[in-house]
This record gives sequence, C-alpha cells and structure tokens, in this order.
Amino acid sequence: MVFLLKISEEMDVIALCEDDVKLKTLLQGVIRKGLLTEQGKLTLSGRSVIEMLDKEIIEKPLSRKAPDKTDDFERWWKAYPGTDTFAYKGKTFEGTRSLRTKKDDCKIKLTKILNEGEYTIDEMVEALEYEVVQKKENSVKASENKLKYMQNSLTYLNQRTFEPFIELIKEGVKIIPSQSAPKGSVDI
Repeated sequence: MVFLLKISEEMDVIALCEDDVKLKTLLQGVIRKGLLTEQGKLTLSGRSVIEMLDKEIIEKPLSRKAPDKTDDFERWWKAYPGTDTFAYKGKTFEGTRSLRTKKDDCKIKLTKILNEGEYTIDEMVEALEYEVVQKKENSVKASENKLKYMQNSLTYLNQRTFEPFIELIKEGVKIIPSQSAPKGSVDI
C-alpha cells in the first residue's frame, strides 16, 4: 500500500494495477481508506501518511483511523440553511422545504471532497455563506424568495455547486450586504 502511495505522484497507479489481481486489491484498499482518489490521485490523508513515513517517526505507532473530520463537517452543516424560510433586513420570506437533508451522506461526501485536497473547509464554508447572503440580498431586491432555488445539502455537494463560489472568493470577491433597509419601490 505504501508503494502505491509513493508511486502515485509519478505514475498512473490505476494502469499499473490493471493487470494484477493482488495489486488491484491493494489499490481498492488504499482508495477505500481515502488515501487515493478513484482517479489514483493522492489525497491529503495519503500525503500526510507519506510525509509521516518520510520523516521516519518511530516514537508513536501509526494510527489506523483517518483524521476526524467531525468538527469540520459540523461547521459546514451549521452554515447550511435548514429551510428556505428566512427573515432578512426586516423582511420575512416564506419557504416550503427543508434544505438540510441526509446528514450522514453529506458527511461522507464532504469528507471525500476535503480529502481530495483541492478545497479547505474554510473555503467550503465561506463559499456557502457567500451564496446564502447573495440569495438573501437578491430576495430583498426582487421581493421574492431566492433561497427557494437553493439545492438541498446533498445535491449541493454532489453537483459541486460550491466550486464557482470558491473561485470568486479566491479572486477576492466579497459580497457586502447593503446597509439600507428595503424601500417600498418596485423595479420595472
């Protein structure tokens, strides 16, 4: 397994293991443990295992458990709106559905996304908060609940809806809620 992790940065391990049943079984184990992605790329967890082995840390025995991502997930879960009903800037918008669904499935999916190493939990939470504030601001401007168009939590992760918002955040774009209270006018 260590061999597969070490060579994954230099070679296509999927192609390497294709013709050998034993290697293929080892590869499946490494993927199942979250050390490599389905495409054979090293995850953050896999990278930390390699770094630990390269430093030759002998004082502590290797832990067989993956790092606990519970706190990260809970942070993201609490940031996700529970329903599409909300009050913002003195206006109340009625909704009809729950947005947080299938918590256990969401935890698995978010952990998998974080283990890929492309995004951090801070970026995920900030992107989510950005999208929610944007929808609330647009709701006030349009006098229509725009949060009703938000996907449920599992679909949001599966379809990677957060990606464009993370890109905006990386570019330095910030949504600043307008300070003025909504007026009684209607845009034409």
